[in-house]
Amino acid sequence: MPRRAKSNKSPSPGQRGILATGLAAWLLVLLATSGCRTPQPAALQRFEFEQPQMGLPFRIVLYAESQARGDDAARAAFARVAALNRVFSDYEDDSELTKLSRTSGSGRAVPVSDELWRLLNVAQSMSRKSDGAFDITVGSLVQVWRRARRQRELPAPEVLADAKARVGWEKVVLDPRARTAQLLVPGMRLDFGSIAKGHALDEALRILRAHGIPRALVTGSGDMAIGDPPPGRAGWRIELAPLDAPGAPPTRFLSLQNCGFATSGDLFQHVELDGKRYSHIVDPRTGFAMTDHSLVTVIAPNCVTANSLSTTTCVVGPVRGLALVAATPGAVASIVRKPGERVEMRESPSFTRFIEK
Repeated sequence: MPRRAKSNKSPSPGQRGILATGLAAWLLVLLATSGCRTPQPAALQRFEFEQPQMGLPFRIVLYAESQARGDDAARAAFARVAALNRVFSDYEDDSELTKLSRTSGSGRAVPVSDELWRLLNVAQSMSRKSDGAFDITVGSLVQVWRRARRQRELPAPEVLADAKARVGWEKVVLDPRARTAQLLVPGMRLDFGSIAKGHALDEALRILRAHGIPRALVTGSGDMAIGDPPPGRAGWRIELAPLDAPGAPPTRFLSLQNCGFATSGDLFQHVELDGKRYSHIVDPRTGFAMTDHSLVTVIAPNCVTANSLSTTTCVVGPVRGLALVAATPGAVASIVRKPGERVEMRESPSFTRFIEK
């Protein structure tokens, strides 16, 4: 029987299509079985870090793919806070702020760093808005009342009068062209305690984001810079502590993300002198420590804004304070106080949307 000769005829277009389809299907099966899959991101883990900074404990909570990434980011964030402390500390003799205070009354306009210039302008803006209720020149009065709390004795009237004579936001002259600051009265002492911490918290969170870690929370003595929420959560769960007074509203919890959070009041820092409770917050306009038993909470787009508004509200009271908050885009506040025998609470209309249901 004769053998059939092999055909040299090429496959038809239809046959080529069938062959190509079969080859593609075979390749898909091969890729699926050979382990060539798109890599999935590593599961995020929670890490916590704490360091003493600016005279108080700074705490970072973050979510990262590994311990190494979390360590690197936290280390950079703490380094940033330490650098800011070298600018704004009123305790360190060689800080930029202390050196500027030493030039008060010298008649010299002093060039300042970008860091200090930025917060000087923030402070002066808040002073104008609050008619001097917020004032970074309050340092000499703060020193007097710190001593009074230590010695548990009211300051003498002449001591208060002398300190108050060196206070006044209008006694600071800023030159935007030369970027200089001049303190007009001898013995002035600047105190950025009400906003430098908030700025440091904001900057620490910014550094964490720059290291690819947006899900983070940075706290310092109750104030917070808050980033993206933890995995699977709508926000960070923040406890809103109650005022330590009978009849005060109970503890509440907030759900927050991508904002600043600050509390001010006499809850933790106060002293009783001659039967009256005095806060660590000083009214620059009168020279006296506040005697209003209160707790002010502010949520704002960043912590430096929340920090300045909460301190100012403690000084000006709930009516003016809530007006200042309402005039600040993205800011809301809750105020609980006990001016007499009864506890009062006032809040921004939209504050309740942050309360955890």
